[in-house]
Amino acid sequence: MTDGIFGMVMTLLVFGMALPGTQLLSEGEFITFLHSIAHSFGLTIVSFIVVASFWVYHHEFIKIKSLNMPYLWINMLYLACISIIPFTTSMIGLYSDFFLAHLLFGSNIFLTIVFFLIMYLYAYNKGFLENKPSKREKRYVIHTLIILMGITIVTNLLNYFFTEDFMYLFLLIPVISTIRDIRFKMK
Repeated sequence: MTDGIFGMVMTLLVFGMALPGTQLLSEGEFITFLHSIAHSFGLTIVSFIVVASFWVYHHEFIKIKSLNMPYLWINMLYLACISIIPFTTSMIGLYSDFFLAHLLFGSNIFLTIVFFLIMYLYAYNKGFLENKPSKREKRYVIHTLIILMGITIVTNLLNYFFTEDFMYLFLLIPVISTIRDIRFKMK
């Protein structure tokens, strides 16, 4: 189910971008249309990468050997947050002039991270994780998620108060995660 939800969410992100309502009759109109969707296209790519990062984290950190009903419901809340990302992406794409749109998008990403953290810690504390991570690995996962929370807060504030181009800071998530993973495995 988790992979199915991730697949649907990533597909829905693309459907959030609309084709023009009328037929374009010249290359100039086509260029104007492309220019008009540039922000939405960029935001869609950013959201796709963010969702892909959450999928990677889920497969990297959450390898379950056993579970219970509370764990399943925590996972459902995490997946609910993931499922809302296409909606909040569309909101920030259409209403980027409004702080509330940025707040909704940022809160969506932030809550996704929080529920992932709760899910990981619950599974860790109950002994549900297949690989029985060490305390060092647990700290690594928690610190990675805290860094993501910081990136989310800073990016949303910069994006709203200065320029929408700061949304591309979200693309640092896989870069930072990859560097952290390499450094963690080298020690």
